[in-house]
Amino acid sequence: MNTNNPLSHRNREPERGVLYIVGTPIGNLEDISLRASNILKKVSLIACEDTRITGKLLKNISISNKLISFHKYSSKDRFDFLISKLKNGDSIALVSDAGMPLISDPGYHLVRETKNKNLDVICIPGPCAAITALVSSGIDSSKFTFFGFIPKSSKERENILKKIFENQITSIVYESPKRIIKLLNDLKDLCGIDRDIVVMKEITKRYEEHFGYKIENIIEKLEGIELKGEYTLVISGNKNIKKEDEVKEEYLRDELIELIQAGLSHSAAANFLSKKSGLSKNKIYKLILGNHLK
Repeated sequence: MNTNNPLSHRNREPERGVLYIVGTPIGNLEDISLRASNILKKVSLIACEDTRITGKLLKNISISNKLISFHKYSSKDRFDFLISKLKNGDSIALVSDAGMPLISDPGYHLVRETKNKNLDVICIPGPCAAITALVSSGIDSSKFTFFGFIPKSSKERENILKKIFENQITSIVYESPKRIIKLLNDLKDLCGIDRDIVVMKEITKRYEEHFGYKIENIIEKLEGIELKGEYTLVISGNKNIKKEDEVKEEYLRDELIELIQAGLSHSAAANFLSKKSGLSKNKIYKLILGNHLK
């Protein structure tokens, strides 16, 4: 076999006792890869969230194979069954309803236990809505944080929204059609109207749409259309939030002004704040000189 030719692995048989994590299309069924198709055709078993959805995909690419449901509500018996199949030498493909498994989907426990049993895990990469949205958003993609679906409970939701507000790099979130308007209004109230945001629906499908960049315009447009399918949001980082060092410096400057105005010498004020803050007297002196405090 010519291993230098990437297509030479197209019809390679799945290895025994291997868990394959297989990426599937997020909308357009033509996005299934040759390698993914081959693995799905030849593994011993396919573990999927919904056998009906995966069944439609397999039918579209003319594949027939054994399916077993595996999702966050699956029993421990189902989990143990899959591990036993792998230990007995069967190969298993793990797929989600759409996109890359484990991204806002269950499955990492199975991957972890497979590795703990000294069995191999191989990823067959495929589409991911978060990455697809990020690279086509026009928002800085060099660094980002993925938050998945925003929690429903008020406390968890509040904590995540606060993190998005404070995040100085790009944020990516998923949301359902029932809650997308509420999420946008919450982001508007929390982040204001100056942060860039892109909302995408029907990614890779015929009626794919992008809405951006001002949140007020996005809300207005979405309120005028039928909301369906999952939405992916890409939110620019907060460039105005002050770093911890900047906040500390500003606080020290205010204290310096108060101490000097109260009659302390520069040396006495610097000595007092050095002991209080843990910074050296030299740094406090530089702060005095830098702000021309008298």
